[in-house]
Amino acid sequence: MTQRSLENIIRSYPSSDGDGVKIRRLALFNQRDADPFLMLDELVSDDEADYMGGFPPHPHRGMETLTYLRKGALIHKDHMGNRGEIRSGGAQWMSAGRGIIHSEMPELDQGGLHGFQLWINLPAKDKMSAPDYRDVPQSEIPVVALNTGGEVRVLAGDWQIEGQQVTGPLDKLAANASYLDVSLTEGETLTLPVTSGKRAIAYVYKGQLATGQSLPEKPLLIYSTQGEELVFKAESDANFLVLTGDPILEPVAHYGPFVMNTHEEIEQAIKDYNSGQFGR
Repeated sequence: MTQRSLENIIRSYPSSDGDGVKIRRLALFNQRDADPFLMLDELVSDDEADYMGGFPPHPHRGMETLTYLRKGALIHKDHMGNRGEIRSGGAQWMSAGRGIIHSEMPELDQGGLHGFQLWINLPAKDKMSAPDYRDVPQSEIPVVALNTGGEVRVLAGDWQIEGQQVTGPLDKLAANASYLDVSLTEGETLTLPVTSGKRAIAYVYKGQLATGQSLPEKPLLIYSTQGEELVFKAESDANFLVLTGDPILEPVAHYGPFVMNTHEEIEQAIKDYNSGQFGR
């Protein structure tokens, strides 16, 4: 099989969102080689002041979120009456569809918060679908121990990992998106089969991968869509997310929490929210 080449490196940057929550952000709305992925935020701090303000009620339309916590706890509430919580090792999936108003508020759990929120685009045909939501506890997420000491947590998708066929619990993600959280020890190599034509990206949130290039702190690596293998080698002990999905190849119009195909659709989303018709 043909190994995929590294085609682009995107720098993450410190930012804040919600009620002053400190994050590290990758904004990908205009990054066509990241399609169908729109944004990735890393939430990481051991200081309560950095995150306890949380994300008070706010709207979304036209996209999905997948929130995954390695440490900490978040409580989700939305205008449809859903209430759920995830704790260390768990995940929350939400499809905003035609509109949802929700909040995500931290709780103290083991001290500190470390997690990720991924935004996945919805194709035009699904942007005005009914919103949906699901919690996945840590106990439902498979963990594959690697032969050389690392491990892979499988949140979504069908994967072949060192001869094992493993399927993640999140099976309704837009663009057939798949999601892994990988830990490799120094010098270890992981080879993952992946369907040619699928988008493949990796976010290195700890340590270094060997790429033959100088990498910035916490980079996003974008791989070519041609080839049937992703090969990762740890230059030092490393932790990283691997995301794959089908490119949607549609225009992206983005304003705050709304992601549509045209500016007119964005204006309509704002009107619907302001008039109280949001999500209906």
